[in-house]
Amino acid sequence: MSSRHLQLGCTFRYSSLAPTAAVFQVGPVDQPRATLRDVSWSVTGDLPLHHYRDLYGNPCTRLTLPTGVTTLTYAAKAEVPDALDDIDEDAPETPPTELPDDVLVYTLASRFCQPDVLGGQAWKRFGHLPPGYRRVLAIRQFVHEWLTYTTGSTIATATSVDVFTTGRGVCRDFAHLMITFCRALNIPARYVHGYMPIMDVPRVEAVMDFHAWTQVWLDGRWWDFDARWNAPRKGRVVVGVGRDAADVAMVTTYGAPWLQLMTVTCEEIQP
Repeated sequence: MSSRHLQLGCTFRYSSLAPTAAVFQVGPVDQPRATLRDVSWSVTGDLPLHHYRDLYGNPCTRLTLPTGVTTLTYAAKAEVPDALDDIDEDAPETPPTELPDDVLVYTLASRFCQPDVLGGQAWKRFGHLPPGYRRVLAIRQFVHEWLTYTTGSTIATATSVDVFTTGRGVCRDFAHLMITFCRALNIPARYVHGYMPIMDVPRVEAVMDFHAWTQVWLDGRWWDFDARWNAPRKGRVVVGVGRDAADVAMVTTYGAPWLQLMTVTCEEIQP
């Protein structure tokens, strides 16, 4: 299979009034569809960085932001297959009795995904459909059409119930609502965030940012579904997975430093 090459990374600049502990989750996780090289971290004053894996195996980086202005930059090159997301419209659902132990958690309610509240809506709209990949496609289609992508339309505490009610959201809200409907039908689903280039699709005039989508467990593996775009894409590079956005925050600070700057890069380059 042929491959393509990406330059990816991000920069954060914070101003702190006092030393502040912080955790960054911006470096990609190990994955078969993306090979990383030339990975680099730079931080003001060469502050010590501590790298570790969280509960879900996501790579995280800890540091203490000192008083004053601190800039942290992550950069890497990634080789990705020149292929769309995997698809198998005949992939079956797995009954809860046969799910792996570590997958069961992705059938439960979580902070931003509330299948216990929207379960009635899920069964009314999708319960009559034959179980399997095609039913998940129907959920993706519905979420894509129900929500209008609107920058700044939700706040950090918005849940799947909130966005279902308003009909507006950003990529994380599309992912949360799709996850909620899947879990209501006993289909394991998890939240993913990472880098996604504009590759072989029309360019959108918007500032590059991290992207969020959904992975659904069918036929013994995870499959990518993107309700925001409602179509397979090329070049996804996963940074983290979890129950919802609370598990994979880009930055967690134990205080209130002022975020002065955040930039994200994910663009195709020549090898």
